[in-house]
Amino acid sequence: MNKVLEIIKTTLPFGLATAMLVGCGSDTSPDQAEQEIIAVKVAKVETLDSGYFNAGSGQITATKSATLSTRMMGFVQRIPVKVGQKVTKGQLLVAIKNVDLQAKKAQAEASILEAKAGFQNAEKDYQRFVNLFNQNSASQKELDDMTSRFEMAKARYEAAQQMMNEVDAQFAYANIRAPFSGMIINTHVDEGTMANPGKPLVSIEAPGAFEVEARVAENQINQLKVGTEANVLVKALDASIKGKLTELSSSAQFSGGQYFAKVLLDNPPEEVRSGMFATVSFAASSAGQESATISIPKTVLVEKGQLNGIYTIGPNNTAILRWLRLGNVIGDEVEVLSGLAIGETYIVSSEGKLFNGAKVAIQ
Repeated sequence: MNKVLEIIKTTLPFGLATAMLVGCGSDTSPDQAEQEIIAVKVAKVETLDSGYFNAGSGQITATKSATLSTRMMGFVQRIPVKVGQKVTKGQLLVAIKNVDLQAKKAQAEASILEAKAGFQNAEKDYQRFVNLFNQNSASQKELDDMTSRFEMAKARYEAAQQMMNEVDAQFAYANIRAPFSGMIINTHVDEGTMANPGKPLVSIEAPGAFEVEARVAENQINQLKVGTEANVLVKALDASIKGKLTELSSSAQFSGGQYFAKVLLDNPPEEVRSGMFATVSFAASSAGQESATISIPKTVLVEKGQLNGIYTIGPNNTAILRWLRLGNVIGDEVEVLSGLAIGETYIVSSEGKLFNGAKVAIQ
């Protein structure tokens, strides 16, 4: 070794020889070298919406809506409304070509005129024979015959009127009118296309009253009852709306293992629209549920395979990866069932790539 040192000293400049000696004699590994400090932002673990627990999610729908169809076959002659148009009750929405129905109406009107004339004549004859019978100028047999004639004429007149009522009822399916005041949300046919019995033609809904049709998991269903207060988070509007559970299914046989529930919204804002996604939380006090629900933003999760974790602050300001057991997704938040405690600090964002044991500086 001494010979090697002598060769190095005699053949290399002093500074370079010194550097080589330091390199050869150092016991410091790359892992033990000084690490770069990563700037991070942190937050405290908090409870979600104290007093409420998440139970399901679904879409907002209007409480009063209808999809209209017809019972007759014919070509669509006219659609005088457009999607988004406000309409009043009784306003024409779709007109179906009804030449055959017009002919039936003309026949019914003619039958009514004929039956009415026969009825009026029979009524006059009947009254005349009643007077003659009272004056002993007509026999009982003649009065009975005239009475039968009068009753038959009356029946024919009533039958003609009922035929007209039937034709008028069919016109209700040829001229589709708004059953209530509202807004057109969809037209399912175009002018000139064939309308078939039961085929949707136009959809209408009454704005202002909305509800959420949610799906509730089986582990939550026994904690709910009709009348339970609810909090509805509308993600698109970033708004929370109070509501009340109005319907609750007792079977999940036809709903994919989840239970159907309806929550009526109290005084929804004008920006609410049908089809918006919403997350429903129910009042814990009325459902016998613990109110403290820990939640964190979904954006801070670290995913590795089927594992989910989060970076917390460890001793000496180091990043420590903590694996979590997660529950329901609540809007942009996710419920934490285990792995975190209220008040703990976790990393929200960083200016560099984090890893387990990385040195951090809290901003």
